[in-house]
Order: sequence, then C-alpha cells, then structure tokens
Amino acid sequence: MTSCFHCGEECREEHIRYQEKDFCCTGCKTVYEILNESDLSYYYEMDNNPGISPASSQRKFDFLDNKEIVAKLLEFNENNTQVVNLLIPSMHCSSCIWVLENLNKLNPGVKTSQVDFPGKTVRITFDSEEVSLKDLAYLLSRIGYEPYISLKDFDEKKPDINRSLIYKLGVAGFAFGNVMFLSFPEYFEVDEFWLDRFKNLFRWMMFAFSLPVVFYAGSGYFISAYKGLRANMLNIDVPIALGIAVLFLRSTAEIVLDLGTGFFDSLTGLVFFLLLGRFFQQKTYSYLSFERDYKSYFPIGVTRLNSENIEEQVQVYNIEPGDRILIRNGELIPIDAVLMKGDALIDYSFVTGEANAVEKLQGDTLFAGGRQQGGLIEIEAIKAMNQSYLTKLWSNEVFKKNKSTAFQSLINQISKRFTAAVLSIAFLASLFWIIYDPSKVLNVFTAVLIIACPCAIALATPFTLGNLLRIFGRNKFYLKEAGIIEQMAQIDCLVFDKTGTITTNKKAEIYYEGLKLTEEEEKLLSGSLRASGHPLSRQLYDILNKNEILTPDEFTEHTGKGIETKHKQSNLKIGSAEFVQQPLSEAAQANKTAVHISSNREYKGRYVFRNSYREGLEELLEKLGKNRQIFILSGDNDGEKERLEKMLPLQTKYYFNQKPEDKLEFIKKLQQQGNKVMMVGDGLNDAGALAQSDVGISVSENINVFSPACDGILDATKLKDLHSFFEISEKGMKIIKWSFVLSLCYNLVGLAFAVTGNLMPVIAAILMPLSSISIVAFTSLATKLVGKRLKQF
Repeated sequence: MTSCFHCGEECREEHIRYQEKDFCCTGCKTVYEILNESDLSYYYEMDNNPGISPASSQRKFDFLDNKEIVAKLLEFNENNTQVVNLLIPSMHCSSCIWVLENLNKLNPGVKTSQVDFPGKTVRITFDSEEVSLKDLAYLLSRIGYEPYISLKDFDEKKPDINRSLIYKLGVAGFAFGNVMFLSFPEYFEVDEFWLDRFKNLFRWMMFAFSLPVVFYAGSGYFISAYKGLRANMLNIDVPIALGIAVLFLRSTAEIVLDLGTGFFDSLTGLVFFLLLGRFFQQKTYSYLSFERDYKSYFPIGVTRLNSENIEEQVQVYNIEPGDRILIRNGELIPIDAVLMKGDALIDYSFVTGEANAVEKLQGDTLFAGGRQQGGLIEIEAIKAMNQSYLTKLWSNEVFKKNKSTAFQSLINQISKRFTAAVLSIAFLASLFWIIYDPSKVLNVFTAVLIIACPCAIALATPFTLGNLLRIFGRNKFYLKEAGIIEQMAQIDCLVFDKTGTITTNKKAEIYYEGLKLTEEEEKLLSGSLRASGHPLSRQLYDILNKNEILTPDEFTEHTGKGIETKHKQSNLKIGSAEFVQQPLSEAAQANKTAVHISSNREYKGRYVFRNSYREGLEELLEKLGKNRQIFILSGDNDGEKERLEKMLPLQTKYYFNQKPEDKLEFIKKLQQQGNKVMMVGDGLNDAGALAQSDVGISVSENINVFSPACDGILDATKLKDLHSFFEISEKGMKIIKWSFVLSLCYNLVGLAFAVTGNLMPVIAAILMPLSSISIVAFTSLATKLVGKRLKQF
C-alpha cells in the first residue's frame, strides 16, 4: 500500500499524485503546497512523514466571528497587536515545533509564535488588521494542527503561579552556604590571629543569615504547626517547628552570652533540606489537566437562528429556552433541547458510556452532551446552559470535596507518636538532671529537641514518593500528586468501567453471519462503505478494505437507517434490520450491534460487532483479584456478560445498565462498608465515580486530549501494567518505613549524647546533615532499584 508523503498514512480512500509524490487526500496535498510555496520544504527533511493529516474544519470556527468571544480568548489586545494561547493536541514531534514556530512565513500577519511542547500549546502574537483569530484557526487546521478551543477556555480565569516556595528555597540555600563557610574555623578550631580576631563578627553574620531563614523560609512550618495544634492534631510540622525554634533561640543565646557559635549551620541546613523535599514533592506533570469538567469539551459558540431565520454566532451561555440552534455532523449538543428538523443519530457515549448511537425523531428530547452523527439538524432549547442534565450531574457535591483533607498519611500518623515521645524524653531527661546537676537542665532539654528534630523523617516521604512519581510518569502513568501513591497502597476494591476502559475502539472484532456475498457484492459493499461517514461504516470499511472496489453509480445515505447503493444491475441496502426489511426475532437481535445487508431485495446476512478487550486484561484482573475485590460497571446492556464471565476471574462481579449517578452511589456504598476504592474509567460519565472514589484513574487513548476530573491519567496501552504499579506503590511504602527505621537509629545515637549532657555543636553539625543526606541517598537508590521492575514489562 502506498504511503502519503506528508503524513505517512496509507492512501486508501484517495490516491493523489503531485510533483511525483503520493498524497492520501487533498488536505495533505494542500499542506505540502503551502509549505513548499512558503519556502518551508525543509519541514520534510526533519523527519520521515512528519505531518499530521488535516481534519475537515469547514465552518467549524464560525463562532470566532463573535467579537465578545474573541475578546475573552485573547491574552493581549492593544494597537492591533493581539496575543492568543491555543491548545494543539496533534503536536507530536520536533518537526511540529518547527513548523508552528514558523507561522510567520505562512502568513505575514503572524509576528511571532512560541511553542510550549509539554503543554501542547502555541502562543501566537499577530496583527489583527492582517489576520483574524478565525483565519489563524483555519490556517492551523489546514496545515494539520487544528486548535482545540472549548467552553472552559472562555470562562476560566488563569491561575496565579505561586513561586513563594522557590523564593524560600533560594533564600535558605544562600544562607546555608554562607553559614557553613563562616562555621569552618569553629569546626576545626583554627588558631590564626585574624580568624580569632573576627570570630565574633562571623558569629553575628551567621545570626543575620539565619533571620530570613527562620522568619521567612521556615514560616510555613510554624503556621502549619499552629493550625494543627488549634485543630487538636499533632502533625509532622509540630516537632519540626519546635526544633527550628529551639535551634534558633539556643544559638542566639550562645552568641549573645559569648558561650559558643551555636547551631546556625544545622538550622539553615535543616530548613534548606526540608524545603528541597517539599519542592520535590510538589513538582508534578503540569502539562496534564486533572480537573477538566464538561466545559473542557463544549463549544464556546453555537449557530442560532434569529427571528428572521438568519444564522448568527452567539455565546453558548446566551442561549435561552425557545432559541433555535443548528447542529452539524460531529458537533456536540450543548443544551437540553427538542429536535425540530432533520434526522438525528445521537452518540451519548460522552455522557452515559453507552457505545451505540441512538436514532431520534422530530419532537424527541435531546440531552446536552450528545454528539450528532448524521447531517444538519435544527433543535429548540428547552433549558438554559446552567440547567442542563450534564450541568446538574457535574454540580454534585462530590466534585466540591477535597480528598487530600480526608486522607491521613503515614507520616502524620507517625508524627503524633514521635512528637509525644520526643517531648516525653526531653522532660524526663530534664527531671533527671534537676536532681543530679541543675546546671545542665537547659542544655539537656534544648539538646534533645534539637537532635531529635524529625528532619530525616520529614524528608523520607517526599523524596520517596517524588521519585516514584517520576518513575510512574516515565511509564505513562501520570498522577496528580505524590500522595496518591500512598493511597494506592491501601486500595482493596477496584471498580472498572467497561466501554472505553477495558475495551478499545482501535481494534474492532467483526464477524459475518449469513449467505456468502459474491465478489461483485463485496467490491460494491467496500465502495459504498468508503463513502459513508457513519462510525460503524468506517470500522467495517477498515476491516473489509480491498485493493479493488466498485464505485457506486447511485448512493443515498439515510441518516439513522442505512445506505442504499446501486452499480449497474446490483442494488445493495446496508443498515439496520428494519431498513433492509428483514424482520428478526428479539432473540436474534438481542444485545448485538450489527450491520445488515440485502442484495436486490434478497437478505444476505449481517456483520456483527463485538467489543474488543484490551491486551492483557485477563492476566491483569487475575493478578489484581488475588487480594482485591473486582467490579465491572457498565452503561451498556448485559450482552457481553457471558463472554466476560468466560474471560475474567470467577470472583469478578458485574453490573450493567449503570447510569452516571448509579456508579457514584455504588462507590459510596463500598466506602460505607469500610473499603478503600479505586475507580478506573474513561469518560465524563465516570467523572462522578472518579471524584467519589479514594483514587480515581482515567484511562485515555490520548493523555493530552481527554482527562476528566481524576487523581491520575493512565495511558491505555499501560492498563495491563496496573498490577505492577500497585506493587511499586506498596514497595514505596516499605522504603518509607525503612527510612523511618534509619532515621530512628540516628535519633537514638544523637539522644544518647543529648540526654547525658554531652551534645557538642560539632556532633549536632555532623549528625543532622548526615541523617538528611543519607535518607535522601537511601530513598533515591531504593526507588531506582524498584523502578527497574516496571521496565521489564
């Protein structure tokens, strides 16, 4: 099969030769001409077939004629200079970056364009007198990089970037380096005239460097400790704040009273390492959106018919009950409405998970979120945007709760006991020295609090989980935050959606039942399917694609029913059983998606479509089911139940015909029984269940395009490795516990010096940084070894 010179796809439907090159469609040929004429042919030298096949975008961006919509999308608009940031989901390689950053050669109205590859966005500065935003969107679509503009882009405020942690880390690092430098003469007791002469100056300089560390860089720990105590909770920041305060006060007292150099080096080092761990923990995959809701997929503007039946582009928020709206093939219905004109074939998989399109007649109600799969239809709004079925689904209180506040991490559980133990040892040791040597009481009390500061414990969790977060990401499992790994280790119930989660649309299982088709009928069937845009027609054509096909002399597609096609004396009907006039028993039609065929009024047979399940599914659920409960929830009917029961473990439980609210309630019931639940889904219809579950994972064919509100996004090709991710998370928790043991050993050694009144500054200076560095080294090495297991799959 010949490959397209531009995009590399096979030339199936069309085969165009131009300048001795092959193209699969007119769109690819047009892109090649644009690039060639604009002196951008170097694009094809960067990679073999680097292009993207351009999608049809006729009239798709008409809403950009609306000035109010455009104004909301622009980042800057002054003196004819406009700036817009557009999401380009199809961006995939270095050649994409190159052509997108050379848009000024394709249109002189573009001044500059800058690509953010991880974010899949391009920021374009252009002259509004020479090119409009609508023209820019069409230009990008023509060259294969169609921008994705949704309702969320219209009304979402850009979040402020909080850089305070970076500033604090910089301050602490600067102070730590300088204090260590100034402390060296004290460590080694260098006997040198000038060093001895300026010793007091060095000490006061260390004090000065510690002030911004304590009162600015370390302020967060004091605030967190205060809030914890107010809530009657001993979190990990309580002993940390106490340790910082005691280090600072004792060190200040020593230099004021000229008793010694204090512990300013340990103080600044402690805060620096703690902030470094927090920074590492917060660093995540910013180019993925885990909080998308229905607005991320809805259009900004729609085509409304005014009182004079003239088309106009309006904001979707301005639609009111009674307005007439035009919906074209492939467009999403943004509001609940009644079908007034046209034949509607609505795909509700976006909302319900039901894989089959539903035929609707005039007068039927259409719900927001359905996608029209036929021709042009006219609908009349019956509700405003904020009153639609989909909006009500998303307004459920489950989307307003914060999971992280309900989850008590291992480190917080340990911190309660640790804080109580440290304070008890400090008071008991002080009580002992009050009796035997009162002069050592203050020294012992402060020494215990200093040396037992849980810096190593505080570092173990963020560095371990942070490393695992990166390992998961490299293996195409993207988590919202590191704490999700800790929650995964506690999961005992797994709930899987069926359609789009454990099934895949990329492989279709199709088999034929009936009389054998003649060679001419097969060729005409392929030629007819090629001309149809129906999803089932496209899937069947991909399976039946022949090198030789017959182009029909007459072709008529009846939306929602089927295709009628003729070639010479052959007359084919392809579609539903009713359309080909073949009455089937209910048992024969039950729960089967099929395309029926008749030739010259004689029924020939049908092609039956079966769900194709993801590779490795049986083995995955067998492993997961050994120590976890497995449930399958589906919006589809139970037509696949018998097949699933043969494939999957016996203990798997199945629930079909589940609406979005049913899935959410099912998760709630499991949690009320004391279970920790992970929901694995794919669509917006699963969003409620994903939000309600302890861990919600979205399985996606394209991680940059589809990600409903969830805790993690799993590349569909890696679903078979989910069991390995669970194993890694459990081992990660063991690493943290071993880190606590190692930290405890350091504390016991330090406490032995502290409670006996023999803690010298040099000992504290060695033990505290050594414990922090060794914990970081241990967790990094251990997680690296654990991560190698994932590479074996």
